[in-house]
Amino acid sequence: MSSPNLDAVTEPVTREQRWARGAATRGLVALPLVAGLVTCAWLLTDEPARQPVVAAAPAPASTAPSTIGGGAGPSVLEETAPVAAQEPVHNGLNDWATSLSGPLDLPAEALTGFATGELVLRDEQPNCKLSWVTLAGIASASPAGDAAGPLRISTAQWKKFSHQVPGTAKPNIENVRDASIVAGRALCAGNAALGGGAGWWKAIAAYRSSELFRQQVLGNAQMFAALSVDPARAATPSTHAVRFALGQLGLPYVWGGNGPEAGAPGFDCSGLTKASYDSAGVALPRTADSQFRATRQVPIAEEPKLGDLVFYGNPATNIHHVGLYLGNGLMINAPTEGQAIQIHTYHRKGDDYAGAGRPAN
Repeated sequence: MSSPNLDAVTEPVTREQRWARGAATRGLVALPLVAGLVTCAWLLTDEPARQPVVAAAPAPASTAPSTIGGGAGPSVLEETAPVAAQEPVHNGLNDWATSLSGPLDLPAEALTGFATGELVLRDEQPNCKLSWVTLAGIASASPAGDAAGPLRISTAQWKKFSHQVPGTAKPNIENVRDASIVAGRALCAGNAALGGGAGWWKAIAAYRSSELFRQQVLGNAQMFAALSVDPARAATPSTHAVRFALGQLGLPYVWGGNGPEAGAPGFDCSGLTKASYDSAGVALPRTADSQFRATRQVPIAEEPKLGDLVFYGNPATNIHHVGLYLGNGLMINAPTEGQAIQIHTYHRKGDDYAGAGRPAN
C-alpha cells in the first residue's frame, strides 16, 4: 500500500488544541503517571496494515526490509524531575547568569530572575527544593489561556501569591524577577516538594492542567540542567538536534512524515531524528535501521548522552524504532500513529532496546 498523502489539507489548529483533541477523541493517554506506576496501551486503529517500504539502500548488516516510520516504540513516561543543575548563589549572581547565558541561549537578565526565584523560595519554603531550571522550563513553554508574563502566571495565581515580593513595592507580572518569585510560590504551595519525580509532576500539574505544557517544561528544564553543568556541550550538533526536537513536542505522529517544512503535519520516528540532525548540519539516512547502521555505536553498558539516538528492535535483523535521548532516562519520541510527539522513558525491563548511536559529539 502506498504511503499516506502528506499534502492533504488539515484543519488549522494550535499545537495545544491538537494535543487536547488527540486525548479527547482518540483515547490517547499521553502521560500515564500514577504514584510512579505506569500503564499504557498503544492506540489501535481501524486502518488496514500498511506494507513495509523497502529502503533505497539496504542496511549493510541487515537482510530484513527497513520500513519508513518503523514500528511502535516506547510509550511510557515514568515520574521524574530534571537532574540537579548548577546552583546559583547570592554573591556573584550576575556573573553566574552571564556565564550561562550563552550556553543556555537565555538572556542573563532572565537567568538572574529565575535564580532569584529559587533563592527566595529557599528562604521562604526550604523543603520545596525549587530549582531555577523549572522556572526556565516554564518560561520556555507555550502560553495559553489567561496566563501572562514570562512565567505564564494565571490571574488567580498572581492575585494569590504576589503579596510582599522582596525588593519591590509594586510587583510586575512582566518582570521576570517578580514573576519568578510568584511562580515559585505557586509551585511550592501546599507544602509541595519538587525534589523528586512525584512531587515535581504534581506541582507542575497544579500550576497548569495541560499535558503539552508539562512535557515542554520537563524537556526544556532537563536540557537547561544538563547544559548548566556541562556548558561546553551547548555548541555541539547533538544539543542543536535536541533543541529542534523539543520544538516539535505536541505535533502528531505521521507515518512517513518529514515535518511541516516538508508538507506533513508531523513526523514519524526516524523522520524526527533525521530532521533534528539535518537542522544541526549532520546528515542521517531516512530509516531507523539505516540510522542504526550508520552511527557510531555507544557501548551497551554506557548510558547514552544528550542527543544520542536510541534504537529498538533486533540488531541482527531489523531496527524498527528510534528516538532522541534527552538525558536522565528520557527520550524525545514519535511513538506511533494516534499519538503526539512527546517525552518517554527510554528503557524499561522487557523492552527491545537495542542500544544507542552517536551521530555527532
